[in-house]
Amino acid sequence: MLFGKTIVVTGVASGIGRRTAELAGQLGAEVIGVDRSRPDRTTGTFVEGDLSTEAGVKALADVLPGQLDGLCNVAGVSGNTGAANTLAINFFGLRGLTEALLPKIREGGSVVNVASIAGFGWRETPGRAAAIARTSGFPDAGSIVAEHQIPDEAGYPVSKEILLVWTMLAAHQDAFRARAIRVNAVSPGPVETPILTQFREVLGDERVNSDVDRVGRAGTPGDIAPAILFLCSDAARWINGHNLATDGGLEAAIVADTQNF
Repeated sequence: MLFGKTIVVTGVASGIGRRTAELAGQLGAEVIGVDRSRPDRTTGTFVEGDLSTEAGVKALADVLPGQLDGLCNVAGVSGNTGAANTLAINFFGLRGLTEALLPKIREGGSVVNVASIAGFGWRETPGRAAAIARTSGFPDAGSIVAEHQIPDEAGYPVSKEILLVWTMLAAHQDAFRARAIRVNAVSPGPVETPILTQFREVLGDERVNSDVDRVGRAGTPGDIAPAILFLCSDAARWINGHNLATDGGLEAAIVADTQNF
């Protein structure tokens, strides 16, 4: 499905990023994996990089090669390090890397952002999400958090709300549209990864357990990676600006509840 394509995957040291890189390689892609920690096993080429600062993003973008077909933005943090750091990595760093690599992505390429069911709340605060998504460059995340009064415990869901709104906006920006580069998102529910324990600390056991109970089980990285790579493939060539809920039906259950279906 990805034979002959060159795909960059961030967050390859563990979890969804690792499985996405492995599967991409099995599907015929040349994989370039990125993480701030070297994985214990590597698929394709590994590049160390840090998305938490503007300088880190620039350094990473400078060493990545050209002629890319896809960028899978999987790397992210749980929110346990505070709202400012969470927004810096989960949104500003992700967006900064995407925009820096844009000239290196071939016409007709694909960007896939890993968001979360936790970002569902953008519908309730679209103005805040859009205002932050429309900022330019790599602003001071602490100032953004202060301006919008984002508490530390809300850093993770807010970062994903912004990412979902930016996905829709970017899909129609001239920089992407002029070269037919698609921008989509995948939103997992709870997934059995090393970071799930941190999510429990941030979101609470009650929230996580409730989400798992609604769909019968937590997901696995193997449930999420195929959806990410489908959006990288030519089979998804007419899908753009879309958020693919990959959550066992959790979003559908939440919508049914909130809309009193």
